[in-house]
Amino acid sequence: MTVMIQGSQVRDIALGRPASKATGAISGNPTTPLFTIAGGEVMITSVYGLVTTALTNATGTYALQQNPTAGDTTTLVTATALGATDVSVGSTLGLTHGTTVAPAFLGGGQVRLDTVVTTGQIEFVGALSADGAITFNVTWIPLTDGATLVAA
Repeated sequence: MTVMIQGSQVRDIALGRPASKATGAISGNPTTPLFTIAGGEVMITSVYGLVTTALTNATGTYALQQNPTAGDTTTLVTATALGATDVSVGSTLGLTHGTTVAPAFLGGGQVRLDTVVTTGQIEFVGALSADGAITFNVTWIPLTDGATLVAA
């Protein structure tokens, strides 16, 4: 049987272009640039994290924010404590969707974000002695001709 369209092409059509960035070792209360947006607005269609070093501090919180070149810093994923037990290597961090606040992280949760961001950076924010390491994966669509999103 001939394959007419590849899996990567289906993903690009359904979700947009992929980008990936590792936080590196998380210790304490870091703010780490993950992605840089240039040239205008893009829509982040999905985001999830893959735990690459176990998250062992139950009181630590993990969040994502947009820090635009002009305008206010906004929360994309609410600061979330991930529970009373460790989060193991290989676990995924998806999203839970609230109706009045930004989504929170949820082990194995949804990945759709569908939010518009503009020129600037998407940052990981750890607090309350967050630890471990996470690789974040996003898909995105340019809304402004020439707009880009790349790993910072």
